[in-house]
Amino acid sequence: MSELKRGMGLFHLTMYGVGLILGAGIYVLIGEATGLAGNAVWAAFVLGSIVALFAGLSYAELSSIFPKAAAEYTFVKNAFKNNFFAFIIGWLTVITSMITAATVALGFGGYFTEFLNIPIVISAIVLIGILSIVNFIGIKESSWTNTVFTIIEASGLILVIIIGFTISEPEPVNYFESPTGFTGVIIAFVLIFFAFIGFEDMVNVAEEVQNPKKIIPRAIILAVMISGIIYVLVSLAVVRVINWEDLSSSSAPLADVVKRGLSTQGHAVFSGIALFAITNTVLITLIAGSRMMYGMAREKSFPNILAKIHFKTKTPWMAIIVIMMISIGFSFIGDIVIVANITVFAVVITFAVVNLVVIVLRFTQPDIERKFKVPINIGKFPVLPMFGLGISVYMAIQFEIDVILIGLGIIAVGALFYVIFNRKSLQNKKDS
Repeated sequence: MSELKRGMGLFHLTMYGVGLILGAGIYVLIGEATGLAGNAVWAAFVLGSIVALFAGLSYAELSSIFPKAAAEYTFVKNAFKNNFFAFIIGWLTVITSMITAATVALGFGGYFTEFLNIPIVISAIVLIGILSIVNFIGIKESSWTNTVFTIIEASGLILVIIIGFTISEPEPVNYFESPTGFTGVIIAFVLIFFAFIGFEDMVNVAEEVQNPKKIIPRAIILAVMISGIIYVLVSLAVVRVINWEDLSSSSAPLADVVKRGLSTQGHAVFSGIALFAITNTVLITLIAGSRMMYGMAREKSFPNILAKIHFKTKTPWMAIIVIMMISIGFSFIGDIVIVANITVFAVVITFAVVNLVVIVLRFTQPDIERKFKVPINIGKFPVLPMFGLGISVYMAIQFEIDVILIGLGIIAVGALFYVIFNRKSLQNKKDS
């Protein structure tokens, strides 16, 4: 079988990770977060950074052991020797990738109407189609596109930071002011964690990274730290420009901050930057989803046809086509806040399992080579993954019941697919 092309080094992979994290979430959700946490919204982002770093360290250790596409699937399968459990985690990753790509593409359509009066759904479909072509052309081309877009979207957030710390304040800001105290900070933290997810998809391009056992752990840690610092600075900056009550009622809080600092022209420029940020999120979500689907097909958990690699571009072209078509289908529906919560619920479950995998492997396979090891251990026992597991479980039970039910419904559909597909595979083997 043909292999994927290794075209990513430390810089491109780190930028890929930063691009994954600095996506649509910060542009959409920071207003609602300030409504919950007030001026103390920065504390929610600090908590988000810590939890993301815990999970990132676990991903770093596991990727240094198993640098494979379909990473979470591979981690779980090796730790628990259970195909069904591994499939469910992989299924969650694939489905949430497609839902997120579709929903964020709709967000692109909403911003794009400020420039051209094109129906939002049409803009979303065209965007998914164009970015799927970029995905097909090759990982090197995709990573360069991502790098350029990441620099542009980071510049937008840096612009917000500069405006926030240079504009004259009408009065000093009390950074500990919160309408509902620490409870509001915790609720805001659960909501804004959507802005941190994405770095976990870095491990799904492992087979396209040079020296993955060494580079992936470094890139994950760098991406989480860079993004976390930018987020905290943005959250400190915005409440210096606009009070948290007004931010909470704004549909485009960061654009309003830029408008306050640079007038209407600045607002238009920032809307353009937001388009790049959203485009970047869709691109890298499509890349990650197709690699997960490809890896699981290669492991016989999805139809074999999805494991086909194009002879020229060295990309999983059938998986790319399927991800594109289903994402386009999802683009006809969706509310970004609801889908953000569904996505975070699925990711939180995955994070809990990944942290658990690190703990299990420390005891079941203590002698396996680890190019990177999570720090702070008591004997064989890793302390930080235990904290990560506990926080992930806590976050999972904080969602509204309808979000939890939808998440469980996605898992149930995956279980049904697994049973039907495996029954059909066994029947085909008997017939042959």
